[in-house]
Amino acid sequence: MIAEWRDKWALVTGASAGIGKALAQELASSGTHVLLTARRGDRLRELAKQLRSKHKINVETFEADLAKPSAPREILQYTKEKGIAIDLLINNAGFGQYGELPSIESERLLDMVQVNCMAVLYLTRLFLPEMVARRRGDVLIVASTAAFQAVPYMSTYAATKAFDLMLAEGLAEEMKPHNVRVCALCPGSTESEFHHVAGHPRHTKRRSETAEKVARTGLRALASGKSYVISGVGNYLGTHGERLVPRRFVTRIAAKMFRPRT
Repeated sequence: MIAEWRDKWALVTGASAGIGKALAQELASSGTHVLLTARRGDRLRELAKQLRSKHKINVETFEADLAKPSAPREILQYTKEKGIAIDLLINNAGFGQYGELPSIESERLLDMVQVNCMAVLYLTRLFLPEMVARRRGDVLIVASTAAFQAVPYMSTYAATKAFDLMLAEGLAEEMKPHNVRVCALCPGSTESEFHHVAGHPRHTKRRSETAEKVARTGLRALASGKSYVISGVGNYLGTHGERLVPRRFVTRIAAKMFRPRT
């Protein structure tokens, strides 16, 4: 399924945990060399050690905080210094924040937009030209099922993921003439640190998929040329079923599900 990336380089952002870590492991198992980036350097180094030992591949790590506007350029510069040509860019890093908008710190909201949107756009813009020049390359953008609807109490997060989805679908068509594939991976609730980081209360959690299953779904979809994929049959049916009813009704139902309990 992913043998086409064997002996090539993949860049995975947010690789220290969750879906990003699972994507790195999945690629490494097929012989893909990986450049791992995240804020937590200790976790990156431990994962790199494991992947090198188990799969005998090349692994590089670069500690970066994508909330900093300069981080994407720094990552590109690192690849230049190391002579690494990125054939697969995986924009996975992202986070959410639960709560009513006035109760969330402004800096937290702006960092979310920076990481979930601006960094995704900037990294993609930086690495696409070389892919176009080589007439070979792939970009996977991790969006969410939240991209398809408004999600009260996680309104900003859902809006950022809608940006990611629309960006990926548009670029998928733009890049076809250049033989570059772009796909948005849209998972639902996933076994990861997302809920904890977002301050997401336990009562709003749905049945979760494993990060490994989500990672395989995304890579298969990208390899088959899809512009987006929703991970999980239940998530797929639920997401597309929402189109049959008024958007305002869907938003009201979501508000009841996510409204904080006193």
